[in-house]
Amino acid sequence: MFMVDIAGVRVLYTGDYSREEDRHLRAAEIPQFSPDICIIESTYGISQELLLILDEYWSNHPELHNIPIYYASPLAKRCMAVYQTYINSMNERIRNQFANSNPFDFKHISPLKSIENFNDVGPSVVMASPSGLQSGLSRQLFEMWCSEKKNACVIPGYVVEGTLAKTIINEPKEVTLMNGLTAPLNMQELMPPNIILVHGEANEMGRLKQKLITQFDDCNTKIISPKNCQSVEMYFNSEKMAKTIGRLAEKTPEVGETVSCLLVKKAFTYQIMAPDDLHVFLQLSTTNISQRITIAYSGAFGVLKHRLMHMFESVVSLPDEESEGPAFRVHERLTVKYESEKHISLHWRSDPISDMVSDSVVALVLNISREIPKVVVESEEATKTEEENNKKAEKVIHALLVSLFGDVKFGENGKLVISVDGNVAHLDKQSGNVECENEGLKERVRVAFQRIQNAVKPIPLSVS
Repeated sequence: MFMVDIAGVRVLYTGDYSREEDRHLRAAEIPQFSPDICIIESTYGISQELLLILDEYWSNHPELHNIPIYYASPLAKRCMAVYQTYINSMNERIRNQFANSNPFDFKHISPLKSIENFNDVGPSVVMASPSGLQSGLSRQLFEMWCSEKKNACVIPGYVVEGTLAKTIINEPKEVTLMNGLTAPLNMQELMPPNIILVHGEANEMGRLKQKLITQFDDCNTKIISPKNCQSVEMYFNSEKMAKTIGRLAEKTPEVGETVSCLLVKKAFTYQIMAPDDLHVFLQLSTTNISQRITIAYSGAFGVLKHRLMHMFESVVSLPDEESEGPAFRVHERLTVKYESEKHISLHWRSDPISDMVSDSVVALVLNISREIPKVVVESEEATKTEEENNKKAEKVIHALLVSLFGDVKFGENGKLVISVDGNVAHLDKQSGNVECENEGLKERVRVAFQRIQNAVKPIPLSVS
């Protein structure tokens, strides 16, 4: 049996099962948790059970040793290898026998590959497939032996309507075990709200369905027996629960306390853990990416610092012994270093805010490089009007939009006209509204402008 949990919905697939212990398998156990859906096989495979019975009977009756037993089933042969390997999964009786010898290494039973390998001389016992006698070795043997009264045909399993086997047997009134006793269906311990019956003959499945409907009459259980290839759809409403694991689970947070963590989704389960625990519970690890970029810049290093002070709240010079040359720190995230008369370098540890800061600094450097003949260093005592700051910010915004979209022109009423692949967007710099027939371009321009505005205007340190 397999119990599968999908998004909080438990599905139990029984496979071929029996609640009664037989000669080799333990009785099927009732799962710990009641399922929401129970998919039940309407048949029970007994090939290995019959082989054990035959081999044991022949061993106890020496007078039968001259009568060979064959099993001619490719599937049964492959299954036999599984039973011989996983003896510990069998019942206690088989495990005790295995202490002396493997009970599935039959002494009186041999495999039969085809009719050509069969020497039909004298009495014999052949277990052949398919059970419906519709084709294959079983049909060949039946046609060879059916006219002789001394021969017998035993059909121990279920048969399908329309097969030869169906026409030569009478449908039994009740289901019995191989020892002749009746077998109760001990299913009352499970109370799933949905049961799906599969893999069985239509009439037998109908009888089982009616039996289950009677048994689950007071439980509001939905019982379905779909036809072959018929899909079954069910809908469930379930709560999603995230479990805290690792070091975060060691202490219960106080009400209103902020917790820094990761929410990890794996299949249909959710877990909350500290970033440092990621490699412990998953095959993932965290890392830091240090980035460095060198930019051509031939202007005065002091001019660059002065311009950045108009954009960011914090621009601090670093000691020469710490930075090995002139350098300053922007917004406590990015370091700008003087490399030579023609180059500067930017250094930062990658994260969303630091990447945004670096983009704005790069845009400003490129803008200054184009304006170098016109740049005049303003004195620290010069009056810094809001109008001048806005003009500088507009230049940076325009430069960044050009780097992103290419064709950016000034339009009417202070709007920017952005053209991409024949699509035109009109951006209102004051409100941030975008007019464009192409929804994709409209959203790209809106998001880009919003992020650029947040980058070029002074950023308070409190957001970090």
